[in-house]
Amino acid sequence: MIRKPLRPLARVLQARARGENPDLIERENIAQRHSDMETQSRSRAEGRLLVLAAFFVCAYATIGVRMSTMATAEVQEPTASARGSVIANQRADIVDRHGRILATNFETHSLYAQPPQMVDPIEAADKLVAIFSDLDRERLVKDFTGKRKFLWVKKKISPEQMQAVHDIGDPGLLFGPREMRLYPNGKLAAHILGGASFGKEGVNAAEVIGVAGVEKQFDDYLRDPANAGKPLELSLDMTVQDASEQVLYGGMKLMNAKGASSILMDVHTGEVLSVVSLPDFDPNDRPRPPTSGFDPSQSPLFNRAVQGVYELGSTFKIFTAAQAMELGIAGPDTVIDTRGPLRWGKFRIRDFRNYGNEMSVTKIIVKSSNIGTARLAQEIGVERQQDFLRRLGMLDPTPVEIVEAKGGQPLLPKHWSELSAMTISYGHGLSTTAMHLASGYATLANGGRYVTPTILKQDGPKYGLRVVSSDVAHESLKMLRKVVSEGTASFAEVEGYAVGGKTGTADKPKPRGGYYEDKVIATFASVFPVNNPRYVLIVTLDEPEVVAYGEPRRTAGWTAAPVAAEMIGRLAPLLGLRPEIEPKLLSDVTLTSNE
Repeated sequence: MIRKPLRPLARVLQARARGENPDLIERENIAQRHSDMETQSRSRAEGRLLVLAAFFVCAYATIGVRMSTMATAEVQEPTASARGSVIANQRADIVDRHGRILATNFETHSLYAQPPQMVDPIEAADKLVAIFSDLDRERLVKDFTGKRKFLWVKKKISPEQMQAVHDIGDPGLLFGPREMRLYPNGKLAAHILGGASFGKEGVNAAEVIGVAGVEKQFDDYLRDPANAGKPLELSLDMTVQDASEQVLYGGMKLMNAKGASSILMDVHTGEVLSVVSLPDFDPNDRPRPPTSGFDPSQSPLFNRAVQGVYELGSTFKIFTAAQAMELGIAGPDTVIDTRGPLRWGKFRIRDFRNYGNEMSVTKIIVKSSNIGTARLAQEIGVERQQDFLRRLGMLDPTPVEIVEAKGGQPLLPKHWSELSAMTISYGHGLSTTAMHLASGYATLANGGRYVTPTILKQDGPKYGLRVVSSDVAHESLKMLRKVVSEGTASFAEVEGYAVGGKTGTADKPKPRGGYYEDKVIATFASVFPVNNPRYVLIVTLDEPEVVAYGEPRRTAGWTAAPVAAEMIGRLAPLLGLRPEIEPKLLSDVTLTSNE
């Protein structure tokens, strides 16, 4: 860089040589230098102003573009960017087969408190207790006057309660919006729906999760936003379910039973149209599970239809007869030795009464002979019996889509001996659920093909593997019809509907082993109408007893069968089944005119 000297020495020397004044040259040089410095400063300032102006133009342009974008875009709620801070509170509805609401969401509010912001904690506690009678005043006062900075007061409140709390006027009482699960039909289908509760909870939202029934079974589906709120369609018919609950409740009270259950199943699709378990509960206010050491069946949460594992008695006899016919061991008219008692080692098998020395297979089912059925089981054998029951689904938990069904594991004999095969043939020594029984009877009713029970709506028949031939299934239905028209289930006859079925009475097991002498599980498994099978109905009563003809009656023919008849008479018209009334002779009518 070339430096410019501060003094023009050359010019000064020349001026002195000519006799001129050198000060004039220096003042001229200083003036020129000052002029150059001002020009440089001015250029620098102008450049800075230009850069600053460009910055402000860009900033205002960016703000303007952003404001126009926000003005034209759809409004969206801001979401937290922190991982795990978002609470998904949307849940799809549950509907019956006709689209009627069984479970939905309801917008409500929660009530929480911030004690440091409260003006008069004691007065606020007194007024809250007056609004919510279940609150503990002493606990509230302790929490409000202590060191806590936040506490929940009520997880969900009604609009009326919200207004009452708002009228208290304390700034420390605050509300948070949230959704809750609502079951508008109360107790209807409570054991199927199960119930829901809150998972993750925040001030402005709460996660709703299933805790039982289909709510828990299909929890992922119901919470999945990818389903776009598409409801879960069940196979239940709300009208049929309501009628079933009413009739079964009346029958349970009439028969003095401590509990009852019923299942109505379509024999072709496996769809369960109604499932009733009594006593029941309201899923809107689901009770707490029983404590340890408590008999689960004593709780209203216990689903007797899929969790109640019991010996189902003589309802199993038709399976033995069907297998014997399928194997060619016997036919409907084959005569079997029924002399008793039947001895096997130190054990004796007896009939309810003496039916004679021999009976046909049909008569064995109609009269419900234990001896005759046991002799058929001897001919069938252990391995073939196991294979047959396995194909009927009797040896594994039922696959119906209710989370509690997994606990309905059948109880099998530790050593499946010939004696076990004999007792199992008439429903003792193997414990299953009513849902297992419904599938087994549906298999015989639809022509011999297994159907998987389902609580979801189907679009047509869902047949599985063939278990027996159509001819054997047809003969089995004829036997079941005769049980009602001529045998132990005469009280199950319903005029206009050809009902077939089988009674089963089994001694109730004690919790710690053994059986009660005066307590039974009474079951009636039915198919209707037999001439064109459409539905299977299973009715089970826990410890029924009714007095008839001066004597206490506990057997299924006296208890479960008449309850099932009442249900069929009530449900058949709702299912679109027309009664077939046979014409009768008008013997009392006199012809008075030919016109």
